[in-house]
This record gives sequence, C-alpha cells and structure tokens, in this order.
Amino acid sequence: MIAAGLAALTAIGLTVWLYAPDEGRAELETKYDAPGDSFRLVDGVRLRVRDTGPAGAPAVILLHGFGSSLETWEPWARRLSGRFRVIRFDLPGFGLTGPDPTGDYSDTRSAAVIAALMDQLDLRRASLVGNSLGGRIAWTFAALHPDRVAKLVLVSPDGFASPGFEYGKTPKTPLMMRLLPYTLPRAMFRMNLAAAYGRPSALSDATVTRYRDLMLAPGVRRAVLTRLSQVKLKDPAPILATIEAPTLLLWGEKDAMIPISNASDYLRDLPHATLVRLPDLGHVPFEEDPDASLAPVERFLED
Repeated sequence: MIAAGLAALTAIGLTVWLYAPDEGRAELETKYDAPGDSFRLVDGVRLRVRDTGPAGAPAVILLHGFGSSLETWEPWARRLSGRFRVIRFDLPGFGLTGPDPTGDYSDTRSAAVIAALMDQLDLRRASLVGNSLGGRIAWTFAALHPDRVAKLVLVSPDGFASPGFEYGKTPKTPLMMRLLPYTLPRAMFRMNLAAAYGRPSALSDATVTRYRDLMLAPGVRRAVLTRLSQVKLKDPAPILATIEAPTLLLWGEKDAMIPISNASDYLRDLPHATLVRLPDLGHVPFEEDPDASLAPVERFLED
C-alpha cells in the first residue's frame, strides 16, 4: 500500500515537471494544412478530410490507426492519387478532427461517420484501406454496408483477443496512460512509436514531431482515454464471415504491436482473403517502406 502511494506521488511529481498543455488549434491547422484539405461537418463531427486524385476515378478511403492521423498515408496517397480518388480523414478523437461531440467512439459510430462522409462526397462505393484500429473499423463497415465496399485492404488489423485484451472486458488503463492529458515526454513518445517499426532507425524526427503535435491537438488526449474506456472486444469471427468484399491482408513480419500470427485467424474467418507478408517491416509499413508495401496493394486495387 505504501509502495503504491509512493509510486502515485512520483508519477504526479513527474507529471508536474513534464506538464504539456494542448497546442493551439489555429497554429496546428496552419502548420499541417495541405492541398485537398477541408473541414466538413459530418454527422455532427467537424471532420478534417483530405481529398486528392481525379474526381471521377474509383475511390479509395484510407483509415489510420490508433493515435495517428491522415498524414500517415502521405507516401501511399501521392502514388495512388494518380489513378484513384484518394480520401483520408482524421478519425474522430484524433488529429485535427478532435473529439466527437457525441462522446461515442465505438466502431459502429465510426462506420456511421464513414457512411455519412461518402454520402456528402456522393460516393456510392469505395475500396477501404485500414491499419490497426482503422482496419477493424474498415471490416466493421464492410460487414454493415456490403454494397458500399468494392475491395478491402487490411494492414495489421485489430480485432482478435490478445494478452490484456480479452473478449467482453474493458482493459485496465495504466496509471501513466491516465496521466496522458497532462504530459507527453518526447523521448518516451518516440520510444513508443519506434516499437511500431521493424527497423526503428527508419523513424525520423519529423515523423515523431508530427505524431506528437497532433496528439497535443485540443481535446485529443482526453478523447484517447475515453476511447480506451469504451473498448470491449467481441469475437469477430461471425462478423468477418459475412464480408463479401475481396480482401487483401498486408502484414509486417516484424510487427510487435499485432503479431503476424493473427493473420491465420483472419484467413480462417474471412471468406475472400489473401495474405501478403512483408519481411523486415513492422506495424506501419506504409511509413517504414512505402514503395515495397504499396506494390501488392496497387496490384490488388487495379486487378
């Protein structure tokens, strides 16, 4: 009991010392503005959207992972925009979209936002590409709206139980994570990001700065904790079995976040899935080696 109290006091002391307030929204929006960007009111959320490529081309929607933003897809999007209409957005609770006013961060809520965005953009169908959390949202959308999904690309998707994430239980949030709204030490943040790379040396200072800046966007850190408090996995097998879209699974063999062994679960339960393994790459191959990781995706989307 005494040890726990001392640990808590130490954590509070470190938080005061390393206090990091939210950054100003206007400054962040100016810093990260790019061609194709807009802010759209979508189902009650002020959604930051980047829309590039030929307007009449087949559409591809890119869904980023936990703690990320639409910038994570930039190398892929530049290439794909030559032949596809590429749509990216900061998921509610992240980046410059910021908190969802409803406070609902469930996958079904995210799917409803995607459907509403597609309606606004006058898109009847699109291919969905999702990484990690974004992968789970992508396959959830494909199950709920089969007529709106042409193809599905899942990059190290989340969804199956793993140590600390059991079905039907909300995982405990560690004390240091609960202090997130008050502190975000760059060195610790960099270490956590490096774990997503098969080759940590490939993580640049600019990438660390971008992730940290957008984590410091107004309300994002509290939204992250709210999202975590709402996580309650359920066995995805019955949902996956209903998905009709052709599916490409893309997985880094050195993924330390969601191991490639999980791919066998998806191959078992998804009716139309194939797997491409990426040697030496980790959880975010589109950042770590954009050219090597995009090649099988381009072939799949163009087939």
